[in-house]
Amino acid sequence: MSDAKRYELFIDGAWRPGGKGEIPVISPATERAFSSVASASSRDLDDALAAAERSRPAWAAMSARERGVILISAAKILAKRIDTAAKALSAEQGKTIAEATGEYRRALEMLEWNGAHAEELCASLPMGADRVLVPEPLGVVAAFTPWNYPAVLNARKLGAALAAGCPVILKGAEETPSASVFVIAALSEAGIPAGVVNLVFGEPADISKHLLKSPIVRTLSFTGSTAVGKQLAKLAAENLQRCVLELGGHCPVIVCEDADLETAAKAIADYKFECAGQSCNAPSRILVARPVYHQFVSRMANLAKAIRIGAPDDPATEMGPMANGRRIEALQRLTEDAVERGARLEIGGRRLDRPGFYWPPTILTDVPSGSAILREEPFGPILTISPFDSIEEAIEEANDTDYGLASYVFTSSAETKRVLASGLSAGAVSVNFLKGVAADAPHSGIKQSGYGYEGGEQGVRSFQNLKLVNGLNSLEE
Repeated sequence: MSDAKRYELFIDGAWRPGGKGEIPVISPATERAFSSVASASSRDLDDALAAAERSRPAWAAMSARERGVILISAAKILAKRIDTAAKALSAEQGKTIAEATGEYRRALEMLEWNGAHAEELCASLPMGADRVLVPEPLGVVAAFTPWNYPAVLNARKLGAALAAGCPVILKGAEETPSASVFVIAALSEAGIPAGVVNLVFGEPADISKHLLKSPIVRTLSFTGSTAVGKQLAKLAAENLQRCVLELGGHCPVIVCEDADLETAAKAIADYKFECAGQSCNAPSRILVARPVYHQFVSRMANLAKAIRIGAPDDPATEMGPMANGRRIEALQRLTEDAVERGARLEIGGRRLDRPGFYWPPTILTDVPSGSAILREEPFGPILTISPFDSIEEAIEEANDTDYGLASYVFTSSAETKRVLASGLSAGAVSVNFLKGVAADAPHSGIKQSGYGYEGGEQGVRSFQNLKLVNGLNSLEE
């Protein structure tokens, strides 16, 4: 690894090595270390906190239009490096270069949207003759992003917080460090003042405890598992830090008898097996009207079988490896549990015999109700497919989960669309399509999928206090 890429921390406007050495970055395709990332010490974290706090007054005082210009400039800088950035992300995470390129395009949209709307979202809101709401930045944000979609999630958190006038300490994902480095470098080159953005890597538990213990941090923004989100919320409670938590999902798709089965199966396959199914918004439980159930299972299985699995840098590859060995172990456990209980394995179900963390598209049917896969988020290319006999039954089964992030519906009936959109318990319901969340759309989970909004106007408001000012007319007199 003497010639391997080494990613550093970014604190107070400068790149620097970490005080706790380096963490190896493992290639999902070969299972070998090929680069490394700096690990932050307590001193590094204290420096990041101090830098963010020093920068806070001036960044908040800067006009929202100027902050927006920096975000848009950063997007333009990053756009020129998409090819290089996508290759690095693909090598670290395992997604195809095409998927990584698409993710960076979404990241650009996040930065551009927040930049373009910063001025209007920081403007005062009239409340009548003598009342006004004045948006004010809450203060320093501690943002934690995962390894599955690091580029777009970095941009979404940074874009909204910075537009609102808040400095950010970003804890990037150690398994995919390049995505954080490329976004932060673009912001730095766009002219963001020293200390306004800081980037740290290291032991996640140590970093979260250190940052959230500090009263300097006023808001926590986290995307990741429900278990970790709850731990962070407990830490944040000590200082009453506001939280935006996008947590796990176990998303159902209801396919009605009148749906276009070919369109539905293709849309589900495309979205489910992107990033090897490692998305909290990806569908994981498919509920199909009984009259078309067997036909749909056959279509779905054929589409999944046809997916070309291979090295992420091979242009012919349609699905790369899992990001790490932990996901392989989880998928093996969930599959074996379901089959042992009596589920039918339609396709897949076993790690591929080759170097790398490769797991094939897997479909399970006749899954007994006690199976772990119906309760736990699989976070991989596994689908369960079950029949239903009535819309009421489908809604009940779809909602029978602790999660509530997203739900999907395929039907041609306007009335069925209305009933399902109303009856499904989720932060978002999509009808006849599946795709990632747009930059202008607010996104939030319910139940064990978290709380608080990311994206759109509500995403920026997550980092603002709306100060109510009364009696303006009397003050002017």
